[in-house]
Amino acid sequence: MNDKLSQIERELSLATAELEYHRSINDDAQRDAAVGNYIDREEAGLTKNDVRRFEKTIASLSQKKGSLLAKRERLLDRLPD
Repeated sequence: MNDKLSQIERELSLATAELEYHRSINDDAQRDAAVGNYIDREEAGLTKNDVRRFEKTIASLSQKKGSLLAKRERLLDRLPD
């Protein structure tokens, strides 16, 4: 179980770094779309979707982590003192 938690932590760390990268790209794309043409607006839509995808991934990983932590606590509570 601890190995699974470690794996999730690594994935969360990587996904968080990717999210920050994509947020930066998205900020630039949104500014370009405000003054640009339809290609800039299309690109802004794509980068916005990338940000949402990473946010969902992070939320899912966080939920898995929380579930595993709760399960570990339940199992530890069963152990005799």
